[in-house]
Amino acid sequence: MPLTRILKAVARYDKVNAMFIDSHAHYNAEAFAEDRDALLASLPAAGVDAVVNIGDSLSASETCLRLSEQHSFVYAAVGVHPENAAEITEEGLRRLEKLAGHEKAVAIGEIGLDYYYDDVPRDIQRFAFREQLKLAKKLGMPVVIHDRDAHGDCLQILQDENITAGVMHCFSGSVEFMREVVRLGLYVALGGVVTYKNARHTVDVAREVSPDRLLLETDCPYLSPVPHRGKRNSSLYLRHTAEKIAEIRGVDVETVATITAQNARRLFGII
Repeated sequence: MPLTRILKAVARYDKVNAMFIDSHAHYNAEAFAEDRDALLASLPAAGVDAVVNIGDSLSASETCLRLSEQHSFVYAAVGVHPENAAEITEEGLRRLEKLAGHEKAVAIGEIGLDYYYDDVPRDIQRFAFREQLKLAKKLGMPVVIHDRDAHGDCLQILQDENITAGVMHCFSGSVEFMREVVRLGLYVALGGVVTYKNARHTVDVAREVSPDRLLLETDCPYLSPVPHRGKRNSSLYLRHTAEKIAEIRGVDVETVATITAQNARRLFGII
């Protein structure tokens, strides 16, 4: 759908007046090549107060920082995704530490483990994960964690490294796993998946997670919420995820928006 039509639809949707924070986006992705600047510029008027744009490689992290320089409400996380774990060498870590010193860098991420594919050996993933966690602790920065089909190892490494500041992005675990994560002091981020019919675990987590540990995210351009599933996602669709979580928890959408925005500001140090 063209951006102008999306904005007209948002303008007609007057049930939500609260401001949202998108805690996990990828506006550096090729899917936004044609209208990136216009789309980002439109977000504040559409109710999006801030966006944390997430790096998944060293070069992508640099791009995220450039975007944060161009838009005052955009912040950046810098890090190397498990699929790019081979980038975490001594030189790679030095480069990452330099990127993390940027004034708009608010977290180390997206880092973690992905056992769904076998493209990157698991020992290399675990090494890269640990090294980036150590860097985050050294710098006093929170982490943004990618965990796909690797709950046990991910939790063990977080415990080993004594990580107490961060968020489990696109949380896919059980309520029991969520409680272990929260016990460490971490946040849980939920996105469009919570609106899907087969998302039983995610719905349970949305219901049970403590409100002071909950964040909203899009993971755009991926994982668009219903009724936009299958289309390019953006922060303009955060309200659909917030509506579903509000329905699950029996509260109004403004409450979800306000609490999750406060949590994001607290975690990332966003003013």
